[in-house]
Amino acid sequence: MSFCLIILAGGNSHRFRSKIGKPYQKLASKSLIEINVNKARKFKQIKKIVLVYNKKDLKRAKSLKLKNIKLVKGGKNRQESTFNALKYLVQQKKISKVLIHDVARPNFSLKLFSSIIKNMKNARAVVPKIGVQDAIKQIIDSSKDEYIVGKRRNKLFLTQTPQAFNLKEIYHLHKTNSGKYKDDDISLYMDLNKVKFIEGEKNNFKITDQSDFENLRNIYKSKQSIGIGFDVHRLVSKRKLYLAGLKIKSKLGTLGHSDGDPVLHSIIDAILGACKMGDIGQMFSDKNKKFKNIRSSILLQKVIEQIKLKGYLINNIDINIITQTPKIKSYKNKMINNIAKLCEISNDRINIKGKTTEKLGVIGREKAIACEVICSVIKYD
Repeated sequence: MSFCLIILAGGNSHRFRSKIGKPYQKLASKSLIEINVNKARKFKQIKKIVLVYNKKDLKRAKSLKLKNIKLVKGGKNRQESTFNALKYLVQQKKISKVLIHDVARPNFSLKLFSSIIKNMKNARAVVPKIGVQDAIKQIIDSSKDEYIVGKRRNKLFLTQTPQAFNLKEIYHLHKTNSGKYKDDDISLYMDLNKVKFIEGEKNNFKITDQSDFENLRNIYKSKQSIGIGFDVHRLVSKRKLYLAGLKIKSKLGTLGHSDGDPVLHSIIDAILGACKMGDIGQMFSDKNKKFKNIRSSILLQKVIEQIKLKGYLINNIDINIITQTPKIKSYKNKMINNIAKLCEISNDRINIKGKTTEKLGVIGREKAIACEVICSVIKYD
């Protein structure tokens, strides 16, 4: 089965009360849009992703630089936004199924996503649901304080997204029954006999206001772990000096099996430590000839790909570069920019400090250069 994922991010976020809309709020340096996209990309069945944006947010959407994502302008409400995406999709080839998802639910698990896809083999639609646990009341006339007390909650449930459908069927329902649309796409179905309801997740809650976002932030904090990295290299003649992936003008360079970049090596070890994935020597052995003189930026990119597959995001990186020369201050901004690009995080999540040993020891005598790094990561699934 081939699926397309529609991510609905076209709302105005009025209840969130922020100058920056919900889809662009960040956790662990990633926007809610990016978190949803990163999870979806773990599934080979997802052949295409459509992001529906609010027209006032076009610049923000483009600034995310999402690769292989189709941007579709949203409508006046959720239904119009969904229909705009469906109109685009029915013109595409090789897509038979569609997942429709609210960007404000970024905390679904990969297990839930996988279950939705698998259950579509024998269903017209698949929708996650959760039971109602609180006592239910219904307002009849608020001006007269008239209520129905004690509605039976065992007959009620809440639906979540992602919701899966046959593309042509949900497109037809949107096209012909727009007036019956309520609050989600499954509400268009009159006959639910062939709709598969599966168990949803409490943590797959919808972010509506700031308190919801704070709850999600706390969940992410609980999944945070920290790693430490350290590396030291001799300074010798006839070698290039690379620091943080930058070639530094110098009479001396670092001695190493690869390009000898102590900053990137320390970052790699800190990331691997935080993710409980061993160390740089295990992953890139100096006994292996294919790593001889390899740029450390390539090694770091390989590590980033590996941790993404395991569901980790880098939260922040703090770096001490210990050297008598060169002076780090003049390179700091370029280093931060390069590390941010390599690690796929924003610049404000990286801190670099240049330290000396007051001319003591081998570093003080300009015989070596060292680096130490602390990195925190968050597991988002």
